[in-house]
Amino acid sequence: MALFFSKTHEWLLEGDDKTVTIGITDFAQEELGQLVFVNLPEAGDQITAGEAFADVESVKAVSDIMSPVSGTILEINEELLDAPEMINDAPYDAWFVKVGDITYHEDLLTEDEYNAFVEEEKA
Repeated sequence: MALFFSKTHEWLLEGDDKTVTIGITDFAQEELGQLVFVNLPEAGDQITAGEAFADVESVKAVSDIMSPVSGTILEINEELLDAPEMINDAPYDAWFVKVGDITYHEDLLTEDEYNAFVEEEKA
């Protein structure tokens, strides 16, 4: 299993079975603030790399969650619908969706590359 990151602050965990799990990074949840609502797609939906597939609402604003891959939603994390604060508490455990039938993925970053990217954004 390998962990990658997108420049739109999503993390992507590649599984051994050619599926990926997607969530948002710790940096993203810190920037958003306390999350109060999550809107997720349905299992079976198609998602497209570079397009929004979900959104989160914080006390500050509503923000789109962008997909780093194109594929089919296999499963959603229904726990987030009732407890969006899980994302703030443990962003790397609080996944949004699991995706299969991957046909395309954006250029992804390693953890070191992502951390360097975040530091540039903060500057």
